[in-house]
Amino acid sequence: MLDPDASEDTRAQVQKTMLGPDVLDSDRLADIHFQSTAVEASGANHWTVRGNLALHGQSHPVTVDVTLNDATYRGSAAFKQTEFGIKPVSVAGGTVKIKDEVKIDFEISLVK
Repeated sequence: MLDPDASEDTRAQVQKTMLGPDVLDSDRLADIHFQSTAVEASGANHWTVRGNLALHGQSHPVTVDVTLNDATYRGSAAFKQTEFGIKPVSVAGGTVKIKDEVKIDFEISLVK
């Protein structure tokens, strides 16, 4: 996560760098996909989902931990940017650096 005390200019610079050709190259490689290959129950309302994450033109296995609580699935997964050929961001003359490991948290609510 970017330092909450970072200026708007620094945040904008990080965002531009992240989307640009040196990192995500989002103009050329805009799609991100996850396809599950196995789901294992690991307790009441808890699952381990294994699958392949396609990001930045590469696909690698990723494990997602998922729980169900009050009709909402919550999960998280972590991976290293460098595993997908992404160089972690460094901007503002190297004073702002983004860690190699990325953690994704999500929530999916069931609606009737």
